[in-house]
Amino acid sequence: MITKPKGTYDVLPPESLKWEKLETTVRKVCKLYNYKEIRTPIFESSEVFHRDVNDTSDMVTKETYDFKDRSERGITLRPEGTAGVARAYVENKLYVDNSVTKLFYMGPMFRYERPQKGRNRQFNQFGVEALGSDNPLLDAEVISLGASLIRALGLKDVSVKINTLGDEESRNKYREVLVSHFTKYKDCLCEDCLNRLEKNPLRILDCKVDHDKDFFKTAPKINEYLNDASKERFNTVLEALDNQGLKYVIDDNLVRGLDYYSDTVFELVVNIPEFGAQNVIGGGGRYNKLISQLGGPETPGVGMAFGVERLIMAADYAGKNLQPKEQIHAYFIALGKKAEMACLKAINVCRIGGLSCEMDYKEGSLKSQFKKADSNNALFTLILGDNELNEGKINIKDNTTDSQETINIEEVYNYILTKVTAQNPCGSCNK
Repeated sequence: MITKPKGTYDVLPPESLKWEKLETTVRKVCKLYNYKEIRTPIFESSEVFHRDVNDTSDMVTKETYDFKDRSERGITLRPEGTAGVARAYVENKLYVDNSVTKLFYMGPMFRYERPQKGRNRQFNQFGVEALGSDNPLLDAEVISLGASLIRALGLKDVSVKINTLGDEESRNKYREVLVSHFTKYKDCLCEDCLNRLEKNPLRILDCKVDHDKDFFKTAPKINEYLNDASKERFNTVLEALDNQGLKYVIDDNLVRGLDYYSDTVFELVVNIPEFGAQNVIGGGGRYNKLISQLGGPETPGVGMAFGVERLIMAADYAGKNLQPKEQIHAYFIALGKKAEMACLKAINVCRIGGLSCEMDYKEGSLKSQFKKADSNNALFTLILGDNELNEGKINIKDNTTDSQETINIEEVYNYILTKVTAQNPCGSCNK
């Protein structure tokens, strides 16, 4: 038997209905904020992700799936969504109208890491990117969109962990004092942090190995080295969050996992006991140099991403079942070959008109077919035998009221549509 690769999984019915509900919710929330969908390739030229030899993020240095195609071109399966969106923004010259471009995406990403609960080698992300403005209010809007999505899924207790990395001047000052501080403890640093000390000392603050050591706790904080412009910018973001009633905590050690961030960085947290300390389900920040790194003009941007699997897991833990009740409008039971053909014709008319229908193609017993109508939560069960067929009639049972009657076969669609509309006058016939 051939099995799926390690770190991947199958999404089977009815679990797939949760994904459909989540994706529908994502689109509704993004529409409220006027973000438009973009779909980028699942694989890109390796240069899209491996842009900088000084990039020390685990994703870039350890986790990407890189290979050569048959023409010896370097190809990488996308490990995250932002870089591909940025490449598309530059390649398609979306900057020419000088407006703010607001985009969202959903799709699979790939990272070679140790599989664990809620973390796989193929996983799915939803993300948004807002490109073309350095206004700090746009940072707050992106955070607000993320919080709105979480709440739309029924998760009410959401808060924000936030920090600022400052502008380039502030980061350069901070980098110097961080190097000075951690150099004293070089012998105690893990191998990754020794590399970061040379290339990007801010990333040491994101270390999970050395984080609880005493010299980490005494490390200088970036807020002590922010210039006035960076302080004012960060305060504007916080004021905007206050204005929207979003709870937040300033986390001085928050730097996020990717090296292209600057100024605002944040994570969205839900208070769910089953998650324990791993209660972060999304995050992002500002990146003002990424577009120029990919060959475009100097263009500021801000974005965030969520793990789709973690969103679904969070909803499950919180008892917010995203899985809607499966239901069809009509289940047809045919008693005989001629009746099967007549039912198929009636089913086709109903489906064209927007009614969901099913019939048994395995020619099971009458009892088993009634069970299948029940398992499909059919609103109506229709039974057609030779006698009814000769008269152009069909028996129909309303499973909501248990009432039964006989109608003309040609009237099936209008009959069901009228009944459904009467039961749900404000909705469509597609339940």
